[in-house]
Amino acid sequence: MSEREALHAAVVETALGPVEHAVLGDGPPVLVVHGSPGGIDQAAIMARFLVAAGCRAIVLSRPGYLGSELGERTTIDQQADLLAALLDALGIERAGVLAWSGGGPSSYRLAIGHPRRVAGLVVLAGVSGAIARPAEGLSEKLMFSTRFGDWLLRVLAAHAPEQLISATLDSEGSLDEEQLKQRASEVFADADKRAFVVDLASTVTHRDRDAGLDNDWARFAAIESLELERVAVPALLVQGSADTDVTPDHSDRAAAAIPGAELLTLDGGTHLAFWTHPEAAAAQARALDVLRG
Repeated sequence: MSEREALHAAVVETALGPVEHAVLGDGPPVLVVHGSPGGIDQAAIMARFLVAAGCRAIVLSRPGYLGSELGERTTIDQQADLLAALLDALGIERAGVLAWSGGGPSSYRLAIGHPRRVAGLVVLAGVSGAIARPAEGLSEKLMFSTRFGDWLLRVLAAHAPEQLISATLDSEGSLDEEQLKQRASEVFADADKRAFVVDLASTVTHRDRDAGLDNDWARFAAIESLELERVAVPALLVQGSADTDVTPDHSDRAAAAIPGAELLTLDGGTHLAFWTHPEAAAAQARALDVLRG
């Protein structure tokens, strides 16, 4: 059974159209906004630490991903308003917001446009300004855009998880050979970290996610300003210093612009640092403080 199937996800009608979502756990609500690519399955993996800590995680697929149609909800502001509309549909007045990577822009704009709905904002290696779509080679296209790639990822996850972990960390950061070997070994030895990386692999394939991914890259490349100086909610920015997907300048920019923002840099951390770094537990504890308001 896939991560998505296990969620028993449902499509809820909001004032701004349908959204695939699920609610996990019980306690203070936290809206979990996935990256690019991603979907509700990725959001659920991101949220495991929240549920374990006694939070109620609201996970969703952003427009164009899996069960949430893209429709006319293409702009960053439209998607920010949709996040507020989802809270309305679920009867949630105020929630923490946890965003990763490509979930950053709409989450920043949610905090600006609907500040009373956001108890605290935690953005993990979030896009904060214009960013170009990276070139994708033939091997990446075969791995992430074909049924063969889906099959191969499943085989690696089941039979060569340490190899999959090493390849994932290598593709998401600039660790040298010795650093990569040590970090992969640490992640493999930790059950939660190992499960995070192995399970994440199935959520970054392009199939059933292309519409959202293509729209994200078009919108992100055209960002002129997210008006980050208007964010007026408690904000924590977490960034790995060795992240090559969303480089540290994005978090630096946000930290400099958002009044009172806290920047937590994980030295030698890749794009997955919040879940895989040696100091991940401490980073997650600090995030919980902010998300609970």
